[in-house]
Amino acid sequence: MIALSVAQVCEATEGVAHHLASTDVISDVRIDSRDISAGCLFIAIKGERADGHDFAAEVVAAGAKAVLSARELDQPCIVVDDPVLALGRLARWVRMNLLNATVIGITGSSGKTSTKELIAGVLSADGPTVCPQGSFNTEVGVPLTILQADESTMYLVLEMGMRGEGQIRYLTEIAEPSVGVIVNVGTAHAELLGSREAIARAKGEIIERLPADGFAILNGDDPLVMAKAVNTEASVVSFGRGVDCDVRATDVRLDAAARPSFTLHHKNESVAVTLKVHGEHFVQNALAATSVALALGIHIDVVAAELRVAGLDSKWRMEVHELGNHVTLVNDSYNANPESMRAALAATASMAAGRRSWAILGEMRELGESSLEEHASLGRAAASMGIDRLVCIGEALTATYQAAEAAGLKSVLVTSIEDAVSIVTNEAITGDVILVKASRGIALERVADALSAWNGGAE
Repeated sequence: MIALSVAQVCEATEGVAHHLASTDVISDVRIDSRDISAGCLFIAIKGERADGHDFAAEVVAAGAKAVLSARELDQPCIVVDDPVLALGRLARWVRMNLLNATVIGITGSSGKTSTKELIAGVLSADGPTVCPQGSFNTEVGVPLTILQADESTMYLVLEMGMRGEGQIRYLTEIAEPSVGVIVNVGTAHAELLGSREAIARAKGEIIERLPADGFAILNGDDPLVMAKAVNTEASVVSFGRGVDCDVRATDVRLDAAARPSFTLHHKNESVAVTLKVHGEHFVQNALAATSVALALGIHIDVVAAELRVAGLDSKWRMEVHELGNHVTLVNDSYNANPESMRAALAATASMAAGRRSWAILGEMRELGESSLEEHASLGRAAASMGIDRLVCIGEALTATYQAAEAAGLKSVLVTSIEDAVSIVTNEAITGDVILVKASRGIALERVADALSAWNGGAE
């Protein structure tokens, strides 16, 4: 972070300082009272379970320089109307006045976190790059990521999530990206927005404020994404497998571990790429990353070299672990929606070729009225892809279980994680491939942890 004086923070946040000198220096920003650094500004956020204001004395004692608060405190503080909104104003002020970085904003219904990490990996070869770990994509996470950058930062890569229309627009007003990426439009958040068309409108906000000399990086294989091209003044770069895409992949194939190889094309140039990550769906993410890098002037050979070594830093996203007895565990438990479920099932089936495959699945949330049909479709998809055993956890997976059984897939419906683990550990055999996946709120990483401790039944 670029060190700021209290006077600068007050100017940026429209705040008033108490028990502080205007020349006092803020050297960091934190939101967790358990993770305080010396000289930091603690953002007192009032949540459902805790109010950051209650920890003011504690964080100052731990070394915080001040608290960004909604009311005057006995401790050093900067009082603002709303700490979250003021955090956004602070990040915007820093971005507009102190940073020289190229800002890249990324959104999509699925794959945006993985795409963000591939983009950051490629851009890092060209200069200092700041990118958040995990899905730091909210009205709190995006400003905090911006504030991580300093004068040396060349690229600032931001993931932008949304829970409704207007949220991504708000994030772009803070970050002012010059490159906007829409990975895809799926059915995640259908419960909130009602239709894929409405989701597309909300995702499309990421390119509305792009400057004329900026770039809109759009999935050329997704008609709903490409329809948003009329909403930007920036240059449009399309990516995908279609022959009309500006950046495209051909000759896609998977190795025994479902790692994709393909030929990458741009204009009259082509180069071979093999990815380290698992699953054919990562080809599309790699194309998005390539499009960003090429638009920013990085040569295709450099891009390809970086893609060949790029991995994922975020936990529980297509993590492949080799357990004892040659059992393979695919931990993709971070989140789930219909599109990412199918991608993970396809990757698992590909890895298992010649071996037995398991899918341990939990609920996909935020699907609204389509939830019942999407869960039933999930069972049919697992059967059609050749998954051998399906373990469904929770009442919400009843439709999945019934559809899979009707399609001839041996399935079981259980009510607890413990039951699911018991079935797998009692019935798995040497060489099995086991996928674990559900929406974040289901916390299915607990299944993966238990299976890792079991270690394939190895003695």
